[in-house]
Amino acid sequence: MPMNEMTLTRPLPADQNPALVYVASLPSKTGQRTQAQALRVVAEILDGDVRHLRWSALRYQHTAAIRSKLISQYAPATVNKILAALRGCLRACWRLGQMSAEDYQRAIDLRPVSGETLPAGRELSSGEILALMQACQRDKTPAGTRDAAMIALLYAAGLRRAEIVALNLADADISTGRLIVRGKRSKERTAYLNNGALDALADWLALRGEFDGPLFVPINRGARVLSSRLSNQAVYNVLLKRGAEAMVDNFSPHDLRRTFISDLLDKGADIATVSKMAGHANVQTTARYDRRPEEAKQKAASLLHVPYKRRKNEAG
Repeated sequence: MPMNEMTLTRPLPADQNPALVYVASLPSKTGQRTQAQALRVVAEILDGDVRHLRWSALRYQHTAAIRSKLISQYAPATVNKILAALRGCLRACWRLGQMSAEDYQRAIDLRPVSGETLPAGRELSSGEILALMQACQRDKTPAGTRDAAMIALLYAAGLRRAEIVALNLADADISTGRLIVRGKRSKERTAYLNNGALDALADWLALRGEFDGPLFVPINRGARVLSSRLSNQAVYNVLLKRGAEAMVDNFSPHDLRRTFISDLLDKGADIATVSKMAGHANVQTTARYDRRPEEAKQKAASLLHVPYKRRKNEAG
């Protein structure tokens, strides 16, 4: 179909635009932003934009071409995420009566893109975790206690940044160490805290007070505990500050989650259990954080010997 036939001269109303309907149906703001961006990528490939593209005109030959174009530009995981957004948009086309069931099924009949990439980021060493805790504890204000508890939960419970921001006081049970976590797509899971993580949280709660609302809250310059919810950016800023104080190389909130997964697997925890603890929908996602295969490869490589002697430096 020529491109001019795939472009609307006037955009459809928002409640009839399948892309906008699909994005609006997603439960979280983060998911909406991610999938909206994915559909913008698809629209750009077709030389259009989300509002003026005739999504219902897409057929298998178009979606197959989109898949090929994406493969040439993005990593496999990113391609699959964009294709998932495209499938969701075409499903909305069918539900709105703009595409037949047969055309819809054919258009979404795309094989997932295989390939594996290493997760971005890094793990923190036990010494770095210790340095962060010590940096927080040197700060005798409520902010030091709060930040120690936040870092403890990010690591010991493997929380995402959005998950720690979403925690409420009612989600934490100090007597049992039980924590209710709301993850992606509004899924709830249970985390358990013990040892230092539970102690850090208990100390924070003693300073925070018993008012209902967010578990972690801002603290003003007068060291007064406020009642509003921290932002995602505020959590990131806390880690930047405490990392600098502890002289720990740059790391992100997700690096603490990555360390949580890797450390549990290193210590022999079952990968299926770790996957549930991390809130992963698929155990294969958890396996991408498993550094044991790399360590096994290093050990195997050391079994080989190449009989080469370094040349002596004859300069001078």
